[in-house]
Amino acid sequence: MALKLNVIIGSTRPGRVGPSVARWIADVAAEHGAFKVELVDLADFGLPLLDEAAHPRLQAYANEPTRRWSQSVDSADAFLFVTPEYDFFPPAALVNAVQVLIKEWAYKPAGVVSYGGISGGLRAGQELRQLLVNVNVHPLPQAVPVPFVPQHLAEDGAFRATPPMQDGARLLLDELHKWAVALKTLRPGSAEEPTRQDKAA
Repeated sequence: MALKLNVIIGSTRPGRVGPSVARWIADVAAEHGAFKVELVDLADFGLPLLDEAAHPRLQAYANEPTRRWSQSVDSADAFLFVTPEYDFFPPAALVNAVQVLIKEWAYKPAGVVSYGGISGGLRAGQELRQLLVNVNVHPLPQAVPVPFVPQHLAEDGAFRATPPMQDGARLLLDELHKWAVALKTLRPGSAEEPTRQDKAA
């Protein structure tokens, strides 16, 4: 069975360009062929700000948006986060979406496609990678920054990537697949997960 990649649109703001960038990278990932690709729009979940009374480690979610988000994250073997840069940081909605869960993220790799002005959202991507480490995600050092993102949007809103962006995206997907294969063996329920006896040998 093919590994599943969730491409997560991290901006929920009206007028955002994140869906255009995300559709591009999702198409590149589908063409790459290593993953079953799902485009996930954070705005579709309507996650309130940390409104679960129980700690995420208990997975005792009282609210339907959290349960739906948990199922989405749990279903994936790897992630590509598409994020803008707000005040040199990822959007609060994306930070909240990471923090509302914990076990569902564990032992999975993630890549970041960032967009913005002259920096291409690199500062937001770096902050996001640090946050992901804390929920036991393996964020890759490879990244795809998109500087001056309005210049890459066609009149119909479609994203037009440059050749270096295309090359960077394929490199990121190559690395993401290597790590997804390796980390899957560490997750509970994996057929390749070592037993206690194997570990002690």
